Order: sequence, then C-alpha cells, then structure tokens
Amino acid sequence: MSEALIKHFATKLIAWHGKDGRQGLPWQSIRDPYAVWVSEIMLQQTQVATVLERYPRFMKRFPTVKKLAAAPLDDVLAEWAGLGYYTRARNLHACAKQVMEEFGGKFPNDPVLLEQLKGIGRSTAGAIAAFAFHERAPILDANVKRILARLFGVDGAIQEKAVNDDLWQLSKTLLPKNTLDMPVYTQALMDFGATWCTSRKPVCLSEARKCPFEKECQANLSDQVLLLPRKVIKAKSPEFNCDMLLLRQGDSVLLQRRPEKAIWGGLWSLPESAWIAKEKNYQSLDNAVHLTAKELFTLVLPDEKISGALKGCHSIERGLEIKHVFTHRRLWMQIWHVTSDSTVKFASDNLKWVPLRQLGKYGLPQPIKLLLQGLSLARDDDLRN
Repeated sequence: MSEALIKHFATKLIAWHGKDGRQGLPWQSIRDPYAVWVSEIMLQQTQVATVLERYPRFMKRFPTVKKLAAAPLDDVLAEWAGLGYYTRARNLHACAKQVMEEFGGKFPNDPVLLEQLKGIGRSTAGAIAAFAFHERAPILDANVKRILARLFGVDGAIQEKAVNDDLWQLSKTLLPKNTLDMPVYTQALMDFGATWCTSRKPVCLSEARKCPFEKECQANLSDQVLLLPRKVIKAKSPEFNCDMLLLRQGDSVLLQRRPEKAIWGGLWSLPESAWIAKEKNYQSLDNAVHLTAKELFTLVLPDEKISGALKGCHSIERGLEIKHVFTHRRLWMQIWHVTSDSTVKFASDNLKWVPLRQLGKYGLPQPIKLLLQGLSLARDDDLRN
C-alpha cells in the first residue's frame, strides 16, 4: 500500500474538488445538522437531479426537525411520494421524533450517537458529523468503496465483511488532519465517485480529462479499473402478479393503507390480492367477465364483511396492466374497475373513501398515483365538457 498516496490523498482530493468538484448544490456549505441529515437521506438511492427538485420543497414544508416530528406521517409520506424507498420517509419521521424526545431537538455531534438514531447508518452518521460538526468521521458509501478499492487494489467482493472492514479502516486512515477540512473533503469524496471515478465510465478510460491519481491507482496500473471493486453476481429479479380493485363511488375512490413492514409500507394504495410468483403460472383474472363482484371483493379484501359493499356495485371492467420495477423484484398489477352507487362503510380503519381532488394529501405509490391522477384529469375534462 502506497504510503505516499495515503499521506497526500486528502490534500490532492480537496485540490481536485476546488477545480472540478460540483459547486452550488443546495445542501452544500450547510452546517445545520437537520438540513444535512435530510439531504443525506434523500440522496440515498435517488438521482441528484431529482433531489435538486425535491429537497428544497421538502425543506420548505418541514423547515425544522420540530416541524417534521410534529407532522402527521401521512403528510411526510405524501411529500416523499415519487422518491421511492419509503422506509426512508418513515425513518425520517421516527428519527425526528427521537431527536426531539431524546436530545431536546438537537442532533448529537458524536457519530456513535448519531448512528443510534432511526434510519441513520454508520456512513450517514459520519457524513452528518463531518458536514455539520467538522468531526473527523469517515464515510463509506458505494462511491467511496469503489474509489478505495480501485486506488489501493482491494480485491474481494465489497459485500464480504473482511473486505468491508478493511475499507472502513482505510477510510479512517485517509482523513485529513485538520478538522476544518472535513466538510470539503467529505463532499469531494462523494463528488469524485459520482462524477469521475464512476462505475462504468471513469475518466481514466477516456482522453477527455486527467485523473489526479492515475499514476498511483492500482486498478489503473494493472488494467483492472472495470473489474474493481469485485461484485457478487446478482440473481435475476423475481416477478410477481397481483390484481387490484379500483372501486369508485362518484368522485371518490377506495384506498387501503399498506402494512408498515410491506413494500410501500404505510402508503395508501388500491386494495390488492396476494402477490403470486410468475413462475407458478399465475393466471390473472382473465375471465373476470364471468366472475361475480363477490368473488373479486373476496380476493382483494379477504378480511372484510363485504356483503354491504356488493349491493350497489356494477359489473367488473378490466383495466390496465401496470408493470412496476423495484430494486429486487418486478410486479405486474392488473387493475379492475368497479363502480358503486354508495360509499359503503368498511370495518377497517385502513380502508378509506378519498375524493379524487384530495389525492395530493395522501402518500401513494408512484404507479398508483399516476393511475389515479389520470382518473382525476378525465373527471375534470368531463366536467368542462
């Protein structure tokens, strides 16, 4: 391992950032730990371009940790809608409450304490401590793992505990001595991995720009840039089918709150059947025209007494089949339209009639949000005509 590279890494990286790093992002140069925390959580698994649009909006609605903690979870999920990975939004809300209750509304500066907060892992805790409190705390997100594995020729899959432990130790060794350098150094690490030492098109493989570490990078010197870090081959994402009930009465639609620990946990969606793996030769309700409303309701609302709900229901109409791609699975949703003459009351608090004009108040999965927005637009067109 190059002692010279270790000694000068932070200095060279900071110099690179001054010339070629990203500047002017709305969360840069902020020392408010709350604002730093929100940006770090939002940037996880989300494109920077999307965060540039959504971060200011979120901060305007929830400008302080106190405001976020006091807000209903539905408001937080509604503001998060479209960003995906909704566990992040639920953890944001829970963490805000924890900061208010356990730390008097102030984020601790110790990364060990930060890591004990809901939804904050070791790397995020390091980022908050570095940006907001100038603490010499390392980060190790996917970008940083890639940088270090290439620069120092770290072999082995980064998912392996031994390899991960080595990378953490290396990330601590490389920290700048001056604590005042921690914010720019941490930002430089993130930027270098996101814009220069990228996964598929690092600058060292092109003639356009010259990497400041090209003569010291072990992956570059051994022609292994695209081979490091080693990756575990992922299995093919499983595919599932389900059927969804789009039950309307006038200008309202029936929504169901999803279980907290399920995918889209805590969001409001359409009542749905159990997910069935495609490899089990699942047959969607292709013969729905021959089914009774009772059979459909029993499929998607198995725990409800549905006799009253059936009285005013009209025939079933087959709607769109919507494909949605998650990180580790794919879902095919067959929509079935049913109209009712009355807004039947259901026993469960997790079932609610919602007017189309009020959908914006509810956190909805993105594909369902787009589907229902289409209904709302069609309704407005009908009213105008």
